Amino acid sequence: MAIKQALSRLTFPLDQFDTMLQRMGFDSLPIQPAHGILAGTLPRLHDDPFDRLLIAQAVTERLILMTVDDAVPRYDVPLL
Repeated sequence: MAIKQALSRLTFPLDQFDTMLQRMGFDSLPIQPAHGILAGTLPRLHDDPFDRLLIAQAVTERLILMTVDDAVPRYDVPLL
């Protein structure tokens, strides 16, 4: 999120991010070795390695990924 904000692609109060997540009932998902391994083996249908990592996390943890990115549906990942 900080990278997106630095690129002016996102406006968000990063200093309040943890508090906002807690208030909304979200848990943080740490990056596990299995996530990195899967991200590294995914086909390069998407050029952004961070997005491939999110895809790998969703697949590994059996989660639904929420995105508006047109490239993500090319992967076999549940989407919202």
